[in-house]
Amino acid sequence: MAFQRGFKTWAKQIAADTRGELGLSLFDRLDPYRLAESLAIPVIRLSDLVDDAPEVAHLITEEPEAFSAVTVFEGRKRVIVHNDGHARVRINSDICHEISHGLLGHPPTPALDDSGCRVWNQDIEDEASWLSGCLLVPEEAAMAIARGRWTVETAARRFDVSAPMINFRLNATGARVRVARERRRRVA
Repeated sequence: MAFQRGFKTWAKQIAADTRGELGLSLFDRLDPYRLAESLAIPVIRLSDLVDDAPEVAHLITEEPEAFSAVTVFEGRKRVIVHNDGHARVRINSDICHEISHGLLGHPPTPALDDSGCRVWNQDIEDEASWLSGCLLVPEEAAMAIARGRWTVETAARRFDVSAPMINFRLNATGARVRVARERRRRVA
């Protein structure tokens, strides 16, 4: 993940502003459905499409890891479709990831190229993943967790994310290292 200079600071500010617009502090749980609604982005469950496209049931029951979420465009309007066969914490991350594409102004791209292969831009996926983490577990919350305000498991429940997401944010923000450094300075 090599971001352009200033991207992480910008993403942190987008997340803080977005949370502020929802009336949330940096320590409150963010509801991805509420965020999507505030941005006028409809969220559709994959299971809602089974009647019209029965083959999608396979992605829910047989191969749930094959599909998480996607943003579909109708003109300039975004619609998020997600796999509701996943755990709630995974769904929260998936929806926030897709919303992050919108908040970052990522342009629509075709899902497949002319030969039927998936189109993938790692840079924009990394940016959306980073912002999604900032939205779900802000840096200040990661610092509070590292300082012992909550255990990883308690924080995961509080923010309605997975324990691996909490650990990712603790590592990505350097929260554990920074808190260890703070403690060493206090002792010295």
